[in-house]
Amino acid sequence: MDLRKRVWSICAMVGLVLIVSEHSQSETTWEVPRFDGWYNSLGYPRRGAVGSHLTRLVPAHYWDGVYQPLREPLLPNPRRLSRLLSRGPSGLPSTRNQTVLSLFFGYHVAFEILDSRTPGCPPEFMNIPVPKGDPIFDPTATGKVLLPFQRGPWDKESGQSPSNPRTQVNLVTAWIDGSSIYGPSTSWSDSLRSFSRGLLSSGFEWNMPQEGIGHSMWSAADPATGENGPQGLYELGNAWANENMFTAAEGIIWFRYHNYVASKLHEEHPEWSDEKLFQNARKTVVATFQNIVLYEWLPVYLGYKKLPPYPGYQKFVDPGISPEFQAAAMRLGITMAPPGVYMRNRTCHFREVINIDGSSSPALRLCNSFWKRQRINVKTGQDVDDLIMGMTSQIAEKVDNVVVEDLTDYMYGPLRFTRSDLVAMTIQRGRDFGLRSYTEIREALDLPPVKSFEDINSELNHTNPQLLQDIAELYDRDVSKLELFPGGLLESLDRPGRVFSTIILDQFERIRNGDRFWFENKQNGLFTEEEINTIRNVTFHDVLIAVTSAEATDIQNNVFFWKDGDPCPQPTQLNASMLHPCTNATKLNYFDGSKAGFGIFIIVLFLFPVVSFLVACMVAYLRKYRYKKFQRRRKAAGRAEEPAAEITAYEWQGHKKPLHPVSVVIDEKRRLEVLDRSGSPLRSLNLGNQGNLDVLLSNDCHHKALLLKVPKEYDLVLFFDDESKRTAFVKHLRPGVTDIGQEIKVKEMREKELLKEALTKEQRAQIVETFIRHAFSQVLEIEKRDAGDMSGVSHKKARKVLQCELTASEFADALGLKSDSLFVDSMFTLADKDGNGYLSFQEFLDVMVIFMKGSPEEKSKLMFSMNNIDGTGFLSKEEFARMLRSFIEISNGSLSKSQAEDGIKAMMQAAGFDYKEKITWEDFHFLLRDHENELQFAQLNVKGVEKQGKKRLSRDQRVSFILPANSSDNTEGQKIRRRKKLAVNTPNVYVKPKREQYIRNPVQQKIQQFKRFIENYRRHIVCFTVVYGITAGVALERCYYYGLQAIATGIPETSVVGIIVSRGSAASISFLFPYMLLTVCRNLITLCRETFLNRYIPFDAAIDFHRFMAMTAIILTVVHSLGHVVNIYIFSISDLSILSCLFPKVLANNGSELPFKWYWWFFETVPGMTGVLLLFVFAFMYVFASHYFRRISFRGFWLTHYLYVVVYILTVIHGSFALLQSPRFYIYLIPPALLFLLDKLISLSRKKVEIPVVRAELLPSDVTHLEFKRPQGFVYRSGQWVRIACLVLGTDEYHPFTLTSAPHEETLSLHIRAVGPWTSQLRELYTEENLLEFGSYPKLYLDGPFGEGHQEWIDYEVSVLVGGGIGVTPFASILKDLVFKSSIRSKIQCKKVYFIWVTRTQRQFEWLSDIIREVEELDTQELVSVHTYITQVAEKFDLRTTMLYVCERHFQKVWNRSLFTGLRSVTHFGRPPFVSFFSSLQEVHPEVGKIGVFSCGPPGLTKNVEKACQQMNKRDQAHFIHHYENF
Repeated sequence: MDLRKRVWSICAMVGLVLIVSEHSQSETTWEVPRFDGWYNSLGYPRRGAVGSHLTRLVPAHYWDGVYQPLREPLLPNPRRLSRLLSRGPSGLPSTRNQTVLSLFFGYHVAFEILDSRTPGCPPEFMNIPVPKGDPIFDPTATGKVLLPFQRGPWDKESGQSPSNPRTQVNLVTAWIDGSSIYGPSTSWSDSLRSFSRGLLSSGFEWNMPQEGIGHSMWSAADPATGENGPQGLYELGNAWANENMFTAAEGIIWFRYHNYVASKLHEEHPEWSDEKLFQNARKTVVATFQNIVLYEWLPVYLGYKKLPPYPGYQKFVDPGISPEFQAAAMRLGITMAPPGVYMRNRTCHFREVINIDGSSSPALRLCNSFWKRQRINVKTGQDVDDLIMGMTSQIAEKVDNVVVEDLTDYMYGPLRFTRSDLVAMTIQRGRDFGLRSYTEIREALDLPPVKSFEDINSELNHTNPQLLQDIAELYDRDVSKLELFPGGLLESLDRPGRVFSTIILDQFERIRNGDRFWFENKQNGLFTEEEINTIRNVTFHDVLIAVTSAEATDIQNNVFFWKDGDPCPQPTQLNASMLHPCTNATKLNYFDGSKAGFGIFIIVLFLFPVVSFLVACMVAYLRKYRYKKFQRRRKAAGRAEEPAAEITAYEWQGHKKPLHPVSVVIDEKRRLEVLDRSGSPLRSLNLGNQGNLDVLLSNDCHHKALLLKVPKEYDLVLFFDDESKRTAFVKHLRPGVTDIGQEIKVKEMREKELLKEALTKEQRAQIVETFIRHAFSQVLEIEKRDAGDMSGVSHKKARKVLQCELTASEFADALGLKSDSLFVDSMFTLADKDGNGYLSFQEFLDVMVIFMKGSPEEKSKLMFSMNNIDGTGFLSKEEFARMLRSFIEISNGSLSKSQAEDGIKAMMQAAGFDYKEKITWEDFHFLLRDHENELQFAQLNVKGVEKQGKKRLSRDQRVSFILPANSSDNTEGQKIRRRKKLAVNTPNVYVKPKREQYIRNPVQQKIQQFKRFIENYRRHIVCFTVVYGITAGVALERCYYYGLQAIATGIPETSVVGIIVSRGSAASISFLFPYMLLTVCRNLITLCRETFLNRYIPFDAAIDFHRFMAMTAIILTVVHSLGHVVNIYIFSISDLSILSCLFPKVLANNGSELPFKWYWWFFETVPGMTGVLLLFVFAFMYVFASHYFRRISFRGFWLTHYLYVVVYILTVIHGSFALLQSPRFYIYLIPPALLFLLDKLISLSRKKVEIPVVRAELLPSDVTHLEFKRPQGFVYRSGQWVRIACLVLGTDEYHPFTLTSAPHEETLSLHIRAVGPWTSQLRELYTEENLLEFGSYPKLYLDGPFGEGHQEWIDYEVSVLVGGGIGVTPFASILKDLVFKSSIRSKIQCKKVYFIWVTRTQRQFEWLSDIIREVEELDTQELVSVHTYITQVAEKFDLRTTMLYVCERHFQKVWNRSLFTGLRSVTHFGRPPFVSFFSSLQEVHPEVGKIGVFSCGPPGLTKNVEKACQQMNKRDQAHFIHHYENF
C-alpha cells in the first residue's frame, strides 16, 4: 500500500511536469507575472505590489487621531500584560495533533504575503519599559531596562491629518506569487538564479542554496553567540528565511522543488532556453504553492474551516493585507511553537542534537536557533531532511493563550539587548499600527458583542477565571479597552477564535479572488483545465517526497496532522525542562574598543594646525637663517679683521635664561671683548682700569663655570666646554695684567654658590632703575611709592643702590640714545666731575636738577658748558658745529660740512653775529630769545621715568610750536605753518585753532560719529550685510530643512544637533569659498572701479573682505568638522536601521544592526578622506597666510596659497558623493570660478612678457630704484600698483609694489626697499658685481596695473596724503601726476593736496626728497603743501628736541628751506598731531564738504589716522573719508 502511494506521488509529479512541458512547446501565450506584484490588477496596478498600503478593516485608532500611538497609562504595560497573558506550562500538545511542520509552514506563508517588521524611516522608537524587578530582564530591580522596539514602515504621504492617518506599507507582495521563493524583485530573483537550465544557484551541495552573498537577506545577530553579518546565511527569496533554522528548512524545500521541476522540464525539452525553463518552472511551483496554502494548510490551521469555492477572478477585489491580519490574527501561530524541535531519519531514529556548550539534547532548542550561522546540527542537505521529517512527526503546542518562554523571555532582540518578548512586541506592534480594540473589531465583523471579560471565552473562564480577572484589572475592567491581539488569544482554544478566523478567512479569500494570475483562473492563459486539476492533486507530502530523501511511507500523507498509525511518532511531548537552557540576554556597546582610537584621531586632527605651525616655524627659521647669512656675507667685506686669539664659551645671563654661545677675546690693549658667534660685539671690558681681578671658579659639575667680578658693572659668567678651555682663558688673563702689576685673585667654590654670587645684567638693571628713580624722586618730589620705596629693602641692597655709579652706556641707555652719541659724550664728560669714567649718585643728581627744574638761563648755560670743552667761555665755529651735530644725531641723521656751515651761518645771521668767530654764552642765550617759552618747559626725558610731580604738564598747558592766526606775531619766524613764497599768500594751517563753538556734548558727538561712520562705510556695510546675510540665509535654510522639514530622513530622532550644525555650516562654506575668489580678481576689480559699480561696492576693501570671508570660512570649517565628529560618534553607536534612513543611497538596512566603525567614515568613504585632506591643506594655507609667516616667507605663503586649486577639487569631490544630500557646491562655484578663470587668463596673457629694465639705482636706506620699459597699451592711474617677478629669482614668485612713476611718463618706475629675503636678493642682483656677471639688467615679468583707494585722490577737492616709511611710494606718483596735470591746465576736481611725510630720519628715503623738490619747483599754483615729520627724536618738549627745533627754525627763516631735507616744506620733530591738523583744515577750507584722507604705511600709522578721522567726524563740518593701505 505504501509503495503504491509513493509510486502514485511520483507519477503525479511527472505527469504535471509533462503536461506543462507539452503545453509550453507551442509559443508562449501567457503573461509572465512581475516579481514585484505590479500590474497584477490592471485597473489598479499598485494593488498587492511591493510597498502597497495595508488595507484596514476598520479605521485607525491613534491617540491624536493621526499617528501617535496609544501608550501607558491609557493602556497596560506590554511586558506586564505579556507575562500575565501568556505565562503557563509548556508541553501541552495540540488537541487536534497539528504538527510543528504546520506551524513553520504557516510562518513561511506569512513571509510570503506580508512584511511590515522592517523598521520604518525616519526611525521612531516605542521602546517597552520593563517593570521594575522583572525576573528575566531586570533581576537587579533597576527600573531602567527598555526592550527595544522600532515602529514599522509607513507611507510618508499619510499621517498628515485625522482624515489621513498613518498607513503602514507591505514590503513584499500581497499575492501568493512565490515572492518567498524567488524574491520580491527582478534583481533579487536574478541574484538567486544560476542562469543555466532554469535552475536556482546551489551552494556547497547541489540540493542546498548558496550562502553568505548578502544581497538582501535580513541578517540579524544570533542572540546566543553574538554572530552577525551575512556569512553563513542562506540566500533565499524570503528575506526573513534565516530567522530560525525551521523557517530556513521550509525555504530550502521550495528552493529544491523549483530545481526539481526545472530539471524535469530540461530533460523533456533540452532545446529550451534558460529563461523559458525558469519561467515555466516558476509558474508551476507558484501554482503548487497556492494550492497547498489555501486548500491544504489553511483548513488545517483554521480547524477545517474552508474558503468558499473559487468564484473566478474578481478585478475589483483588493488583496491588500490588513493590519488586523498582519499584527494580530496571523500572530496566533506563536502559541503553537514548541520549546524545541525534533530531528529524525527515515528509520524513525530521533537524533540527539549538540548544544552550544557541546552537551547533547533530544531536540533543537527554539530560543538558541535564531539566526544561526554556525549550524552544528543542520549542515548538510540530509540534516535538512532529518529536520523536516522530525517536524512532520512532532505535535505542536496547543492553540491557547500560553506561549513558551523561548518566545516570551528569550525571543531574539538587537545586540544592544539580545533578548526580547515576542508577545509584548506583538502587542506594541498593534499599537504602532493603530489597531482598534477587540470589541470594535467584533462589531465591525458582525460578530456577537461581548459585555465583559468573562464572555470572551466561557471555557477559559471556567478553567482559569483568575487569568481573565487579572487581565480585566490591567484594562480597568473596561472590556472596550481590550486590544485585538490579547482578546484574540483569550478567545482561541484549540483553534483560532471567531475574530481571528474571520480575519484570516477574509484575507486569504481576497488574495485568491483578486489575483489575476491565480492558478485556477482560466482566463489568464497560464494553465489548461487539465493542468489545473493536476495541480489540485499535488500535496505538500508530494513535494517533500520529491525533494527529500524520505520515501512515501516515511511521512504521513497529511503532513500538517499526525494521527495514530502514522509513521514515527514523537518520543514525547517536549517541554522546556527537557532541553538545554536558553542563553541570557547580553548587552553590547557599539563603541567598545573604539574609544581610544577615536580620541587619538580627533587629537591628531586638532594637531594639524600645530604641525603646519611647526613646519612654518622651520621654514621661517631657515629663511631667517639664510637671510642673516646673506646679510653677513654682504657685510663681510667691510668688517674689521677678527683677533686671532679667541676662546669659545657660553655666557650665563640668569637662572631662567638659556646659555648664550659667545667668543671671548683679549686684545693687546688689555680689553676683553665678548662677541656673539657671528662676530658682533656684545660687551667690552677694560681690564687695565681695574685694580684687582677677582676670578671665581667652580670646583664641581665638571669644573666648567668661571665668574669674573666687574666693579661698577654686572659680572661676566662663562661656561666652557671643559676644564682645559677654562684654564686656557685664565692663562690669557694673566699676560694682559702682569705688566701693570695687577693681582689676580682666584677662588674656588661650588657652582651653585658661584651663580648665587654673580651680579647678573637683570639685577644690575634693577639697581640702575632704582638709582634713577630715587634721583628723580628728590628732583621732582615724587612720592616714595612711585619711585620705589626702599624702606623695606635690605641695608645691603640700599647701599648697593646709593653706591652705584653709572657707566657711559648705562647713562646713554637711560636717555634712550646710543652710547657713542656726541650728545651723550658731551653731557657725560660735563657731569663726570671726578673724571673716573662713572657717574655717582650726586653727580647724576646735580645735572638732573638743572635739566628738570632749572631756569631757561641755567639750561642754556648747561648746554653751552657741555660744548665748551676747553672751558674758555667761548664756542668756536667748530664747537658750535659739533653742538649742531649732537642734536642732529638724535634723528639718526648727519649734516655734511657744508650743511653745518650753512646752519651756523643762518643762526649767526639771525642773531646779527655774522662776523664773529667766537660765541659767548650771552650770544648763545640771545639766539634762544624767541624760544624762551619752549625752553622753560623743556626737560630731559629719561627712559623708564615718567614726568611726575607738581609741575607735570598737561597737553593743553604745553606750548604749541604752531601758533594760531590771531596770536600776536612780531617775528616772521613764528609763522611756521605758512608757506613762504614770494607774492603768494596761502591759508594758514593751524594745529590747534580755537573751535569751542563746535564742541557738543558727548552724546551728540557719538551720534555724529555714528552718522559719519555709516556715511563713510555705507558701501562696506551693505556688502558685508549682503555677503553675510546670504551666508546666514543658506545656513539657516539647511538647518530648518534638516531640523523640521526633512522628517523622512530620520534626522530628528538621531543626530539632530550634529547634522544641523554640519549641514548648516557646509551650506555657508559652499557659498563663501567660491565667492571668495571674486575678491582676488584684480583685473576685474580694476575694471569695475572705473564704472558706476564703484559707487556701490568698496573695491578698496577687497582684500579685507577676502580675509574676513576666509576667517569666517575656516571658523565654519572647524564648526563643520566638529559637527561631523559628533555625527560620526553618533553613527558609530547607532543601529544600522537608523543609518540606513539617513543614508538610503549608501547603506541598506539588512538587519545586521552593527554600524560601521568610526574609521570607516573617515578613511573608507570619499567624504571622509577628502574631508581629512581638506583639513590638512587648510592647516597649511591658513598658518602660512598669517601676517607673521607671510612677512617672513612670502614664497611659502604664495606656494601654499596655490593649494586653493586642490581645495576646490577636493571640495567638489567631498560633496559629490552625496551621502546625505545632492551635491550643491558646484552650483555656487560655477559663476565665480568662470570670472576668476577669465581674470587669471588676462594675467597670464601678460605675465610671460619679458620687460627690460632701463635703469637701476641702489639708493640709501636699502632702497632699489628700478626704471623699466612701459609695455605697449599699458594704461594706469597714479596710485595704482603692479606685481613683478624677476626672471633670475624665479618666474612664479610675484610681489606687489606701487608705481612711483606718473602716468604721463614714458617709463615705469618702482622704489623697492630691501626688508626681506626676496627684496634683498633683488637688490643684490643690481649691484655692480652682479651686473658685470650678467652683462645686462635682469629682466622682469609684469602683472597689472591694479587699482586701489589711493587713485581716488583726484575725486576730492581737498586731499590729504599721509605716507609712512616705504608707504610713501603711491604718493610720489600722485604728486608728480598732480603737478603735471596743473602744468598743462588739465581740469581736475582736486584743488589742494596736503602731503604729510612721516619718516624716522630724513635720510631714510632721500630719493623722495628729490621727487618732492622737483614737485616744489614745478608747483607754481601752490597745489601741494608738504609737511615732513621726523619721528626718531625724543618727546617734543625734551631739551634736545627743543635745541634741534631751534636750529631748524633759524635755518628756515633765513634760507626758506629745511636744514635737514633741503626742501621748502616745513620739517617737524615728533609724531604728527592728526586731530589738530585735520581740525585746522576744517577752518581753512570751510566750503569743502568732503575731504579725502589717503594713508599708506605701517598699521600703527593708518590706525592713528583712522582714529583722527573718526574724532573729526563727530563734528558737524567737513567729512573726512579715509582710504588706507598697510604694508
